[in-house]
Amino acid sequence: MVDEQPFDGKKSDMTSCWMPVVAAALRRPDGRWLMHQRPIDKHHGGLWEFPGGKVEPHEMPIESLLRELAEELGIAVRAEACIPAGFAESRADQADRGLVILLYTLSDWEGDPHALEGGAVGWFTQEETLALPMPPLDVELAHRLFQNR
Repeated sequence: MVDEQPFDGKKSDMTSCWMPVVAAALRRPDGRWLMHQRPIDKHHGGLWEFPGGKVEPHEMPIESLLRELAEELGIAVRAEACIPAGFAESRADQADRGLVILLYTLSDWEGDPHALEGGAVGWFTQEETLALPMPPLDVELAHRLFQNR
């Protein structure tokens, strides 16, 4: 059993043991989904993921998503086009903080997505996406995303 302390009302760094991350599931009119292949020299290098990244301390998650999609893929997205689709989380361990990934779907953006920070992008059917080698949290997100479609 985890020894949980009651909230004492004091302000603290609530994310010192976990990191908020945002990701996007971009869907084209033909039903294919965009996946981003991580650069080989990064953590989980060579694996496929939903594009996105860390939420900076001064940002709301949707602001982070818009920034990350511009930086990683070179596309412009309106906040109202992003629809919350779910989340996945990992626990903190001795080596790393935990992660909470917030996934949004979108089917409206400006520009042609390209991998601007290395790696590659590809468009896949649901079945192809589920067969890709992915980090564990992206596997979880993909299964949740497609279970209702």
